[in-house]
Amino acid sequence: MNRSPMLQLDPISKVAPPSAGRKGLVMAIGGAEDKVRGRQILTTFCQRSGGLDAVIGVIPSASREPDAMGRLYHDIFREIGVRDVEVLLVGDRADAENEDLLARMSRCSGIFMSGGDQLRLSALLDETPLVYQLRHQVWEGKSVLGGTSAGAAVMGECMIASGGSNEAPNRSLVDLATGLGFLPDVLVDQHFHNRNRLARLISAISAHPDKLGVGVDEDTCAMFEADGTLRVLGRGSVTIVDPRDVSYTNYAHVDVTEPLSIYNLRLHILSDGDCYNLHTHQVQHKCVLPPLN
Repeated sequence: MNRSPMLQLDPISKVAPPSAGRKGLVMAIGGAEDKVRGRQILTTFCQRSGGLDAVIGVIPSASREPDAMGRLYHDIFREIGVRDVEVLLVGDRADAENEDLLARMSRCSGIFMSGGDQLRLSALLDETPLVYQLRHQVWEGKSVLGGTSAGAAVMGECMIASGGSNEAPNRSLVDLATGLGFLPDVLVDQHFHNRNRLARLISAISAHPDKLGVGVDEDTCAMFEADGTLRVLGRGSVTIVDPRDVSYTNYAHVDVTEPLSIYNLRLHILSDGDCYNLHTHQVQHKCVLPPLN
């Protein structure tokens, strides 16, 4: 086994997906996914990663208790039926350069990032050999990537670090930071309707009108398929905030605490089985599931 897989990466892959497009599935989960009963989302992650033959890597670094979080997901994936589960502990940035850890991650057909603090996760992984290699594995279709809560928030090039609710959209409502860039054109928010986060996602999109806002409810997953389809799975909803047709915003002209005006902002709310085409921006009701890998 090559013990320095990061040396094989084209430097371009550090910045942007290959021109042919991303080949791997990315699953952004809104947090609080069912870990006990049906486990629909976690089971689907395992199935799409290879089923019983999957090799699942768990990155619990967003958690304040990564050892306990890693053991939790290790046991869940084993109970689902996956025989080979690796916990990839990254406690500092030096770990994200460790060749043994990178070699272990290169075996994984599925990588799962737990919840916790997205700023901690980004600070540990951003611009490291681990995140470069993980982008390569996902973009080349070698691994399925899943992330829940904080693990979903880091999916975009830009991420929501924190923010308020119960206010009109305004510039001070949201704090933005650098994400890990697996989905460069998307800005993900999680625990969405459960914590009344529509205003903060709109505020974030107002600052980055080149991104598509995706708000994911708890026990719900936005599945970003390789063909450009966003598919909804779970018992909540996924909210799409699309600024492509915005004709006016006062974002640059008001004080940070003043309400924002935004004209022609497009909003979609999708439930289980609904799809959104990221290329055509069209919604499809209850689209057909693709065959398992």
